[in-house]
Amino acid sequence: MDDTSQKIIDATMALIRDKGYVATTTKDIAHLAGVNECTLFRKFENKKDIVLQGVAQEKWRANVTPDIFANVQWELAPDLELFMNAYMDRITPDFVNLSIGLRAPQIYEETAPLIMKVPQVFVSALTQYFQKMEELGKIGHFNFEDLAMTVFSATFGYTFLNASFAQELAKTGREEFIRQSVAVFVNGILGHEEG
Repeated sequence: MDDTSQKIIDATMALIRDKGYVATTTKDIAHLAGVNECTLFRKFENKKDIVLQGVAQEKWRANVTPDIFANVQWELAPDLELFMNAYMDRITPDFVNLSIGLRAPQIYEETAPLIMKVPQVFVSALTQYFQKMEELGKIGHFNFEDLAMTVFSATFGYTFLNASFAQELAKTGREEFIRQSVAVFVNGILGHEEG
């Protein structure tokens, strides 16, 4: 990909992150990229084409892959903290805002599968982790996908609220939130086994 095309993609993705898909115009894109609109349309069919080429690039996707969860200790509390931290390290406020911008009805059919890869990887990796923990005799039998969704929901919720409102709504810092959430979750799991 040539430099001009990359500048156009980068400008488009930044504008969608900041303004949303609908509010981003090709005029805005051209201005931010430092090109004229004719150049933009020589390089791409339309705004949607630019976005789809942008989301195909690794730099505009969160790098959430199963290997980021590989360094587990097979101890519930530190491992859950690892999962939550690995997610939050990669799902930055900028990425959250971009993914919100990519949910516009005009492009959602094409972007939804890419957006959904992040939670799918997290839930799948955590489900497999819980299954292995059961095999090791460290936790009892549960619906492990439901457990994974519970941890993901807390992780995503904090990340989303932090991206949307900074510390206005969630006044607890990230480390404390993770520590407290994991403690409640672990106590619930282990307490359920004992009961």
